[in-house]
Amino acid sequence: MAASRVGDLVVDCSNAKLVADFWCAALGFEEYDADETGVAIRDPSGTDRDILFLTVPESKSVKNRLHLDLVPPSTMQEEVERLAAAGATVQRRVEENHSYWTIMEDPEGNEFCVLRSDSERAEAT
Repeated sequence: MAASRVGDLVVDCSNAKLVADFWCAALGFEEYDADETGVAIRDPSGTDRDILFLTVPESKSVKNRLHLDLVPPSTMQEEVERLAAAGATVQRRVEENHSYWTIMEDPEGNEFCVLRSDSERAEAT
């Protein structure tokens, strides 16, 4: 029997356009559909899954149980600064198990992590 596959990643939010615009800037995605229910964005290269931002009446109330880990193209610090300029906020930096990353929040408080870049991880070994 075949297993399921992941279709779209869906994010509930109050202001779908605001959150979708942030994630377009963060990931280099483009908006491809929008209506009163939400906004859909996609990777123009077709490599990553589409992300749907659906408008819901309730606000976020607890820590996310699922989040994205972003691997920056340059350095973690440069990416944190770029994403903060795009509307994210830094929650805290974590140092554990001989590694470190930065926890951030999108404009509606959804947590995500910015990891070290591939080159930063290679330098550490």
